[in-house]
Formats: sequence, structure tokens, C-alpha cells
Amino acid sequence: MAADDKHDAAMKDATEAVNDIMVQYQKMGLNALTLMGGDLAERMSDMGAEMLDFFTKRVKADVELQHKLLHCRDLNEMQHLQAEYMQLAINHYTEESSKMFEMGTAFWMNGLSSLPPKK
Repeated sequence: MAADDKHDAAMKDATEAVNDIMVQYQKMGLNALTLMGGDLAERMSDMGAEMLDFFTKRVKADVELQHKLLHCRDLNEMQHLQAEYMQLAINHYTEESSKMFEMGTAFWMNGLSSLPPKK
């Protein structure tokens, strides 16, 4: 068997193995989702949307800083812009971590009560 054929066979075997593992994980995950119910799935979706909003806000702040830095006229202005940016980042991350903590607490505390009782 040529080296290319051995490589192709090994890649096929590896791909099939990974595919089998992913199928098993999906089956396990889908069963877990049926136990969670719509309320927990909705809370997870809300948390994901909140994180995406946060990432969008941070990227926008990054782009705005770069634009301002390109147009600043002296070193003092640059330092001022960077200080403002750092304070804004600290505020954003502090605010977001509080939101995510609250959402996570509600998810686990309120969400667990919606799970069906164990049989």
C-alpha cells in the first residue's frame, strides 16, 4: 500500500471514530434536553444572547478606540483615549459579570425546580 493510501485510510478511520463519538454525545445531549424542558432551554438562549450582545459592545468599543487613535494629534490625547478605553472596559466587564452571575443564579436556582422529579 502506498504512503498516500495509508494516510487516506488512517484519515478515514479517524474521521469515522470522531463521527461515532459525536453521534454518541448528540444522543446523550438530546436526551438531556428533553429533561430540561423549554424554560431551561430559553434561559440558556437568553444567556447566549446576552454574551453575544456583550461581545458586540466590546468590539464596537475596540473599533471606536482605533478610529480615535488614528485621528489623535499628540501623545497626551492618546494617553487620555487609552485611559478612557480602559475605564470603559472595566465598567463593561464589571457590569457584564454581574448580569451573567444573576442570570446563572436564576438559571440554576429557578431552572432546577422545573426539572421533573426523579423516579
